[in-house]
Amino acid sequence: MNRFNVFKRRDGRWEARIYDTFSKHSQKIQKYLYARTKADCERRAIRYMQNESVKITPDYTFRTICEQWRQDALHRVKASTMANYVMKLNKHISPYFDKFSMSSITQDVIYDFINVKIADGLSHRYISDIIILLKNILKYAVRIYRFPNPCQGIILPKCKPNEVRLLDGSEQSTLRKYLDKTPSKTSLGVSLCMATGIRIGELCALQWKDIDLEKRILSVSKTLQRIQCPTETASTKLTITEPKSVSSNRIIPLPKSIIALLKRFRDSGDNYVLSGNSKPVEPRTMQYRFQRILKNANLPSIHFHALRHMFATNCIRLGFDVKILSEILGHSKIEITLNRYVHPSFEQKQEYMDRVMIGR
Repeated sequence: MNRFNVFKRRDGRWEARIYDTFSKHSQKIQKYLYARTKADCERRAIRYMQNESVKITPDYTFRTICEQWRQDALHRVKASTMANYVMKLNKHISPYFDKFSMSSITQDVIYDFINVKIADGLSHRYISDIIILLKNILKYAVRIYRFPNPCQGIILPKCKPNEVRLLDGSEQSTLRKYLDKTPSKTSLGVSLCMATGIRIGELCALQWKDIDLEKRILSVSKTLQRIQCPTETASTKLTITEPKSVSSNRIIPLPKSIIALLKRFRDSGDNYVLSGNSKPVEPRTMQYRFQRILKNANLPSIHFHALRHMFATNCIRLGFDVKILSEILGHSKIEITLNRYVHPSFEQKQEYMDRVMIGR
């Protein structure tokens, strides 16, 4: 939004200077206004900014603004993030909003869109992600063209916490025994995730040069994922990029229990850990292989990402400092670690409750 300063001049009049913060130079003065009193000067400045904010070109459609935003975002976000944006745009946002002019998009229109998506059976968390993307596009329109922002004050649907199915202590023990009995590069990958909590994309991008067995450290500096590429011949492609966030770039101390297994499969530096050659194993393939392991071990089906949740939960039970655990997992905030990744079992709660002493 524009801002203004009001001050008294030497000649006794009051002056308001309105700064155009939408420009590249935030100190650029857009307008000078004068009045005999401070109150009158402030009123004139506010009235001017309100009038300026409604000077909208009616020809702009949401589709036009959206395309401009996409071109602008291409230079600011990773390819994988942009692919996710494009998928949400093409599947949800554009089919609904392309028919609107920018001036006709109101809070009621946005709430109607939310209700349509709820009726379609989308989760509240996914709908919130879509609305956050819509907000980014509309903020671009506010910043560049001074359109009023209809997303101001929009209340997002409340997200229910996802129930993550984990293996209990006995099932984890069964899995470890099965991995010990059937050593392979896939078993190594599963064991590595159970011992460090790294993400599946980070595991698939891991090369032997990222592991220092003498110092017992693992360096996470990249991730592998398959992303959509609607503008290219192929619909998807494998890509290796920087990890999910700045805090995901990290060095993890390796536990002693995993060192012998790593030494058994150690290969040349440029080879990938999961494949043993210069071609990586993609996350989807690793997911399938993990499901086969669970089936062969007579264990319930869980998502590969549950290994990361299990690692976090086990670490808290072992008494890990939360800040240290958060850095090992590559989280920017300890709240993410505690609220999303730690799942205390009923048995653990009972164990703690049994320590309660009642005075007699």
